[in-house]
Amino acid sequence: MKLLKFDENKKIKIGIVTGTRAEYGLLKNLIIKLRGSPLFETHLFVTGSHLSDKHGRTVEEILSDNIYIDGSIDLHIDDDTPSSVCNYIARGIGGFSEIFRNKKYDIFILLGDRYELLAAATAAMIHKIPIGHIHGGEVTVGAYDEGIRHAITKLAHLHFVAADEYRNRVIQLGELPKNVFNVGGLGVDGINQTKLISKETLSVLLDVKFKEKIYLVTFHPVTLDNTSSKEHMTELLDALKMQENATIIFTLPNADSDNGPIRRCIEKFVDENKDCYFFASLGQQNYYSCVSVSDAVIGNSSSGILEVPTFKKPTINIGDRQKGRLRAKSVIDCLPDKQHIHDAIELSQSKNFQRICANSINPYGEKGAPDKIVKILENTDYTDLLKKEFYDLSP
Repeated sequence: MKLLKFDENKKIKIGIVTGTRAEYGLLKNLIIKLRGSPLFETHLFVTGSHLSDKHGRTVEEILSDNIYIDGSIDLHIDDDTPSSVCNYIARGIGGFSEIFRNKKYDIFILLGDRYELLAAATAAMIHKIPIGHIHGGEVTVGAYDEGIRHAITKLAHLHFVAADEYRNRVIQLGELPKNVFNVGGLGVDGINQTKLISKETLSVLLDVKFKEKIYLVTFHPVTLDNTSSKEHMTELLDALKMQENATIIFTLPNADSDNGPIRRCIEKFVDENKDCYFFASLGQQNYYSCVSVSDAVIGNSSSGILEVPTFKKPTINIGDRQKGRLRAKSVIDCLPDKQHIHDAIELSQSKNFQRICANSINPYGEKGAPDKIVKILENTDYTDLLKKEFYDLSP
């Protein structure tokens, strides 16, 4: 590592990819800070469900934040079968290859474990573009995101992880310790820099009537489970039916295989039950505001593990989709069974567990992760990143 001298005629060219609303929420502050540095020329590329009408066309949220988009790769997401997802990856590789054919980048930044990011990483490798990977080393037993995340780790050259345990795991995968940095999670900064909306204003803005209890629900496909996502979703909905005097707010499942049955179950449930609402995308400000007024966040989203603990709110984490990730004491794990889910909700509302939540600590660090990443990128020598040695652990 060495400090680069600034040359206004030769800026470091950085590309960043976002494919989902959740990942964009984590990347937003980093994008702003990179574009604020005189060392960098930063380009943002949008792909995945951002460009899908079916999934809320969340590219509009990026534009509403006045963040300039340099290019887009439309995967034409319209189905949720495994064959369709494979086709999306192929389209992504082709789209990113065209970008790299026309412009050389010093580094391409990817966050997480989505299949569209695997496409970007594959194209970058072939075009000899170094990769910076954020949130590697984590474990999610119940989803094929697990394999994709580790694959991107092996394709990447700089690693920005969220905890020491994850840093150790990335090194265990053979990555050089000097290139693996524990910067903490990016979600904390997004929360701290978001102006939350009051419960009264939120009610008017979303046209939602808040009852005594408020539950925010996000349930994604369980892509490696032997039972179907629809079965798990049915168990969750049966548990929610048992809640009295409660407002239930659903957000859209992501664009993984088998998301269609989940969406149809939610739409039917909302039609048949009062005080239930379904949003394709709340947007970051509305989502965080809903978390802040909720009595619990329920489902299997990474947000319940990475971000919700910062609000000192209970998370009901269902099934194996997030199994293996570090979690705060405010997270209750339960089986995808209606009685188990019901019992977890009851536990989350007890006075004793409320005290646990109030004193819990988010293991994904304090604020400052984007600043740490920018500083590392400002002090990186990009001339010799591509050729990696495999780091063997001592016997």
